[in-house]
Amino acid sequence: MFEKRIQQKIAVEVIKTLITRFDSFPEDSSDNRNAPFHKSFLNAFSDKLLDKVKDVPFLISLSGWLHGLNTTLGQQFFEKVAHILSDGEKKEYTSKRLGNLKITNAQKDYINEIMTGLSNNGNPSLLEENKKIFKHYNTGLVNALDFSADVFIEDNDNVIAIELKSVRPNSGEMRGEKQKILEGKAALFRKFSDKTINFYMGFPFDPTSKADTGYDKKRFLNSIINMTKFFHPDETLIAGELWDLLSGEEETMEQILAIINDIAKPEFLTSFSYLCKNENRTEPEYKEILRKWHIYSEIELLDREWHTKRKIKDNKRLIRIYNKRIFTIEGNYNYERYQELKDIL
Repeated sequence: MFEKRIQQKIAVEVIKTLITRFDSFPEDSSDNRNAPFHKSFLNAFSDKLLDKVKDVPFLISLSGWLHGLNTTLGQQFFEKVAHILSDGEKKEYTSKRLGNLKITNAQKDYINEIMTGLSNNGNPSLLEENKKIFKHYNTGLVNALDFSADVFIEDNDNVIAIELKSVRPNSGEMRGEKQKILEGKAALFRKFSDKTINFYMGFPFDPTSKADTGYDKKRFLNSIINMTKFFHPDETLIAGELWDLLSGEEETMEQILAIINDIAKPEFLTSFSYLCKNENRTEPEYKEILRKWHIYSEIELLDREWHTKRKIKDNKRLIRIYNKRIFTIEGNYNYERYQELKDIL
């Protein structure tokens, strides 16, 4: 089971995501932008939509909203939860960010050789590839390709880099991803020469599985064009194996989904609005919502409410801080308020 601080941080990311998506949810089709081509093509499916979809313009609006949800999850939620679980961060070794790392000419030549072999014959061998690029060659240096790690974890002995990917990557994307990861591994080996380097491609769930948290790695990888031609299975992390590696615990994906399910209820907006009204803090329901939503730091303050009010009664600054809402309108929890009040107790 996650520590309470981890549960709360993930819960806050869930709340922020829900607030963002509620703001753009299509309540009806009255303001749907004109989509004549979509509507015309959907006429061919009218018999299949019968009794399932009564409002085609709303369906078009909803599909756009779902695309936005996919983008939010892929570009924000998964990455932030990965950082929370692993104490990692995002790193971009690009000319515009941290600067390009260097690799040797020999490493570059071997990478080109590996890529030619994979392009012609497939059959990737992670062990053989690493033998060629994880060496200190006495040759000149060149810039590695721009690469980033959505999750970068460094400890005394290891560097783990993970690029989080959509479960349905673009066709033809795998060759470029492989070259980038090979050069990234070679560059990280030179920079962190005393550490073990692992660079993975991570997929947050398996869409081919019938179970929410299940996965079949072979089936999933085979569903992606050219994936098995360029990537060995040991270079990929899918569903539970990704989340478990990040947290160091088993059944991590199940715990993440449980937190989401605790918060993502039909009454979510009503509950959020209730928590944002300071006059409700003395009501039993207020604390119950906090408990269900895993906002443990606020429960801690509520449990010592009397002491807090007594200590701040003559301090105008702290009174103002106390009277701030616990959430911003964007769904961010006010950690600064919590820390200020905690420090006086």
